[in-house]
Order: sequence, then C-alpha cells, then structure tokens
Amino acid sequence: MKISCFTFIRNGTLLGYPFIESIVSALPLCDEFVIAVGDSEDDTLERIQALQSDKIVIIQTHWNESMQDRGFVYAQQKMIAHYNCTGDWAFYLEGDEVLHEQDLPKIRLAMEQSFHNPEVEALAFDYYHFFGSPKWLAISPAWYRQECRIIRNTIRVWAPDGLYFVVMTKNKQGRHPKAKLVNAPIYHYGHVRSIAAMGEKNKRVGKYWQHDHPLFNGYQIDPQALSPFTGQHPANMAAWLSNEAEQDFSPDLSYQPTRREIKHRWAMKLERLLGVELSKKHFTLVK
Repeated sequence: MKISCFTFIRNGTLLGYPFIESIVSALPLCDEFVIAVGDSEDDTLERIQALQSDKIVIIQTHWNESMQDRGFVYAQQKMIAHYNCTGDWAFYLEGDEVLHEQDLPKIRLAMEQSFHNPEVEALAFDYYHFFGSPKWLAISPAWYRQECRIIRNTIRVWAPDGLYFVVMTKNKQGRHPKAKLVNAPIYHYGHVRSIAAMGEKNKRVGKYWQHDHPLFNGYQIDPQALSPFTGQHPANMAAWLSNEAEQDFSPDLSYQPTRREIKHRWAMKLERLLGVELSKKHFTLVK
C-alpha cells in the first residue's frame, strides 16, 4: 500500500499559514508528498525546499488570476497536486491543517483496513476548528465537523473547490464519495493566525470568490458557537502557536449574533434535544 499526501500553497509565510508544520506532521505517514507551490512573494518555496525530504515532490505553478468563481482557482491547484499523486491513497491536507503525532498509527490502520474494500472510497476525519486563539474551538453547525481528506487514488474524482471531492461515476453525474470515519481529528488553525496575517489573507483571497472581504480588525463570533479546548495540540505546533497565533482572544459576551448565527443557535438546541448532528456532510457514510 502506497500513500501519497498532497497540498497546494502560495504566500504561505506572508499569509500566516503553518504550512511547514502541516507538511512535517504528515511526512512520517506518507511515501510521497506532492506540493503545488504557486508563484509567491515570500520564502514559501525556499522553506519547503529546506525540509530536504526525498519524499517531497514540488510542482511550481502559476495561478489563473482571472478565475474568480467560487474559489475554483483553489480547486485547480488542489487538482494539479492530486493528479500527480502515484499512491493507492491520496491524502489531502490544507496548509493550515495539522495531524497529531499520536493519531498517525490510527490513520495508517484505517487505510490498511479499508484498502481491499472497494466500497470504501474515502476516509473522513473529525475536525478541531480553532478560533480566535488556540484555547477555543468553533463548534456550531456552521463549521464542518467531519470531512473527507483521504481518497482512493484509483477512482475518477475532481474538486469544485479546495474543500471536498466529487466522484464521477458517470460522464455527466457526480456524487459525494462513500467514506468511513477514521475516528481521529484534524487540527485546523486557519482562524487563530495573527490579526495582521488574517487581515492580509482576507484582503488577498476575496477576489477568488468575486467579493471583497471587509477590513479585518479582530476575531468576532457568537460566543455560543465556541467551546474551550481542553486537549493537547500537536507537538510540532508549539513554536508556531507561541509566535504566530493570537493569544488574548476571549468570547465577547456582548456580541450581537447575525441572523445566520441565530439560526445556528437553534440548530445546536435541536442537536442537543434530539441527539442529532446537523452540520453539512460531503460524503456518504459507509457502515
């Protein structure tokens, strides 16, 4: 069984991504790590090259700046890396997603157990979405709680954006992949980077969704959508969390939720009352 990991990144340092920590966290698990590195204004390429791993395959790319429809330029870069994977499984990690070292054996075992079962097309992870600081998790249904990150590399798939996969079983029809749960989390740090880095990111990426992000002055969210994080972060995130992440955030109890956030409050009440889970899924669960 051969495992390919893949990702794409551009201006990773400038925009505050823990992309080196992300890559390093998965290297022990994979046989190759394919990285589409876009033309950058910083040292992103040099930092990846400095890892000096013979597992890493770098593909230098040029982004289509005229592609500004619902983040599809992200999908293009994701697919460039994916289509160069040669493993039996293709494991996609975004530049702000990190694996915990204690979960690596469990992740490998999940791939081994499903390898000879063609009914399982993908493997899905739970998610820890950190928000504001490494001490808080976003828990409302607005945040996907589970997502496919490992896909069988012998089936026809494509990506409509950077988030999920679509399986093409027929020429004109697509569907979500059939997946089993790994029962391990991915640690997502995209919303704890410094306010300066987050502001730079929002200013630069809004155009890929045909809109401008408002000026970012700080993290704001419905406090009912947050929960304290009581676990342990991946060991290799210690320096980044100390030097690059916001630390002083705490929920603003006077914050006035938006209509969307109020809807998610009601959804969370229903979840607690009925014992159901209402976040959106991009896969069909295989029992």
